[in-house]
Amino acid sequence: MKISISTLLTFIAAASLLPVWLHAEEVQKSSPPELASYYFVLLTRGPEWTAEKTPATEKIQAAHLANITKLHDAGKLVLAGPFTDNGNWRGIFIFKTSSIEETKSLVENDPAVQAERLTYEIHPWATKKGMLP
Repeated sequence: MKISISTLLTFIAAASLLPVWLHAEEVQKSSPPELASYYFVLLTRGPEWTAEKTPATEKIQAAHLANITKLHDAGKLVLAGPFTDNGNWRGIFIFKTSSIEETKSLVENDPAVQAERLTYEIHPWATKKGMLP
């Protein structure tokens, strides 16, 4: 089953607003919630992607995971994880950075992106403050 990026982003946005919708009467009495800005990164199969496990692909994957930990520890990466359906979409990152340029630089320094096992799309994204760290 193929899902478009706009469908995924709509689902994430709707899920993040679920608590607001559940308390619609309270929300109507107050001002709209402030939004926090993030950058949503969709990771997809790159030209060098393969399902085959080799010492080279395992080394790249280990470096990719170490990079994720480093970015999270630095407070830049809020959320990361793989899709588990083995499709073209491989995973997501949600960054809390100051600009799309900073996000692009961080993504392009990822070992799996550098090895062209993964490619990416970056989209500005927002959710209610407090929904994510």
